[in-house]
Amino acid sequence: MKKFLAVAALLLPVPFLLAGCAHPQPVAVYAPPPPAEFNQIGQRGFHDGFEAAQRDVARGVPPGADRHPRFRNPPVPPPAWDDYRHGFREGYGAFLHQGPPPGR
Repeated sequence: MKKFLAVAALLLPVPFLLAGCAHPQPVAVYAPPPPAEFNQIGQRGFHDGFEAAQRDVARGVPPGADRHPRFRNPPVPPPAWDDYRHGFREGYGAFLHQGPPPGR
């Protein structure tokens, strides 16, 4: 009986030690394809907006597409600003509205 208690006492902490071995797994979030009706500049804005929202959420910053430098000063010629900004807003919203990653 003493051997059984000794073995049980040694094995009792094993589950607790193993429970701490789980490491957080990185979650990959892929941008959905931009809507087909977007031109090339709108698609670029969509991609940039999606990434901006992803960074904001990771840093814990309140959402807001309008405050990003690329939204305020698009990296495209002035005649294409509206297309870029529309795509940026849509991409930003696509990230925020996609829901939590699977398995969470």
